[in-house]
Amino acid sequence: MLPAELQLHLEELLGERFASNKAVGGGDIHRAGEITTVSGGQFFVKYNTGLQSADMFRTEALGLALLGASRVIAVPKIAAQGSIGNFSYLLMAFIAPGPRTRRFWESFGQALATLHGTTSAHFGFSHDNFIGSLPQSNSRRDTWADFYTLERLQPQMRLARQGDLLDAGDEKRLDTLCSKLAALCPEEPPALTHGDLWSGNFLCDRESRPVLIDPAASFAHREMDMAMSRLFGGFDDVFYQGYEDTWPLEPGFDDRLEVYQLYYLLVHVNLFGGGYVESVRRILRHYV
Repeated sequence: MLPAELQLHLEELLGERFASNKAVGGGDIHRAGEITTVSGGQFFVKYNTGLQSADMFRTEALGLALLGASRVIAVPKIAAQGSIGNFSYLLMAFIAPGPRTRRFWESFGQALATLHGTTSAHFGFSHDNFIGSLPQSNSRRDTWADFYTLERLQPQMRLARQGDLLDAGDEKRLDTLCSKLAALCPEEPPALTHGDLWSGNFLCDRESRPVLIDPAASFAHREMDMAMSRLFGGFDDVFYQGYEDTWPLEPGFDDRLEVYQLYYLLVHVNLFGGGYVESVRRILRHYV
């Protein structure tokens, strides 16, 4: 059940009472609920009382809006985003699940490749956002090597050093790796990326169409999304074939895969602790 203050506010916002609302599990950061109004409307709400939750929901809504504006892949329609009392919230249309058919995976890969064709003059974004619950800086940079170094890898390393999770040797090896990024990563235009593309951050609707959720969007290297999709599994081979048929990756992606995964593993070190430290160190040793 939603807190009474939040429920009353949302009912007033929507202009009708709720027939039902129930808690939805599975999130690591926010609480969530599924709402059905008396007229049959269905909504999904995320809410939190944390100090940075308002900014998290605001930037998530902005990211969803930009991804949706591409008109190549669906996102949930935003109904409202705001605060009431101690609660911040993001209210979206509810996406009823459907079967993940072969056609779903193929169209997902094709749509992501097309999304990545949305470009910008610079790497970065119009605003900073979050990766999980961690701030993610998106200052614009002219090159991928500079953006990945200054806006992604080094901030996470500094955070890990402050928490005594990684040491000076790790930081030195990261600096060496960063000096090699221009040679390791193919030169491509900035691509509009989801930014946190693991298997928990997409849905399949009733018509078996892909729907993106929970973005950490920016204009980055498109191989970031592809690397994240392979970090924890959950994507069918047909997805990758659909992507390759639409916009093939440059040769040698498997050899540089972990360069991109390093950022997400550093994030996991800072979010979840030492269990990911050895994975980070193995990648640093491999490339350095």
